Amino acid sequence: MTREGDAHTVVENGRRPAEPLPRELADALRSGEFHHALRLAIAHRGLSLARLRAHLGRRGVHVGQSTLSYWQRGLRQPEVPKALPAVRALESVLQLPPDALVVLIGPRTSRAKAHQLAVSFSDLRSGDMGSIVDQLLTELGAYPSSRYNADLELLWVHDTITFDAEHRQRSLHTRLVARARRQGPDRYITVYNGDEGCDIEGVELVTAEGCRIGRMRRHPGSDTLATELLFDRKLAEGEIHVFCFEVRDDSGSASPGYYRMLRDQCASYLVQLRFNRRALPARCVRQVRTRDDAIPVESEELPCVMGGVTSAYFRDAGPGLAGVAVEWS
Repeated sequence: MTREGDAHTVVENGRRPAEPLPRELADALRSGEFHHALRLAIAHRGLSLARLRAHLGRRGVHVGQSTLSYWQRGLRQPEVPKALPAVRALESVLQLPPDALVVLIGPRTSRAKAHQLAVSFSDLRSGDMGSIVDQLLTELGAYPSSRYNADLELLWVHDTITFDAEHRQRSLHTRLVARARRQGPDRYITVYNGDEGCDIEGVELVTAEGCRIGRMRRHPGSDTLATELLFDRKLAEGEIHVFCFEVRDDSGSASPGYYRMLRDQCASYLVQLRFNRRALPARCVRQVRTRDDAIPVESEELPCVMGGVTSAYFRDAGPGLAGVAVEWS
């Protein structure tokens, strides 16, 4: 999506319109709800729902007039990814920038869950997921949970997620570089949330350098696993510690993407998604969110290179969520 100043401008059929979109519509596309932005865009173009439906039909997209009514009134939300062609056709008919409406319905982290919490932080979560994570962390002695891991400053995080030919996540390898903010930290708690259909009881976590597994708690109802990683010694203030681990899980359904939740700012975050070459995604989008239920504040389409790898880099990321949303063909 292109933003210039306070309003969106668009190019259609190679020509730039004489005037930018109205401020109210531009603001709605930037930070509003899908139904509100759609209603304003329809009104701005002066189209009835019947005429809008006819324009869509000429583009080979058939959407019922009642469905359009539900969408603009907020009674229903376009289903992702099934409705993406219709939403993109709406952007064309309504002369909106590419993906202006798509990012308002794009894969939410309720579907593409925040698999790793760099630090538990209840303000970043919503609903039952937050309470479940807090419960698991409390069982591990992480009380108050909002302060756990707070003695470690994340300098560098590198996540590598591998997908199989069925679009499922198979493994997550994480390497972290942390600095002790004060004398004494000797462990780190990580939380993993599986994709829909995950068998959390079968998820395996394997440590490599710099840590070993301590206590572990699982919550089958939310596909959530909380694990204590022990350093075997207390770090001195200012000491740098490098550690890594891998989560192995191929039990979920097709993955809608991967996000890391960050309580504090992380100087450098790199996430790489490795796909099976016979099952490449249709689209990958780098996204930043302030909360797990918020619309993206940053959204950028990513290339998937010949080797089947998509990479997203975030500098000074957090607090919030950073990751990649995935759409399959």
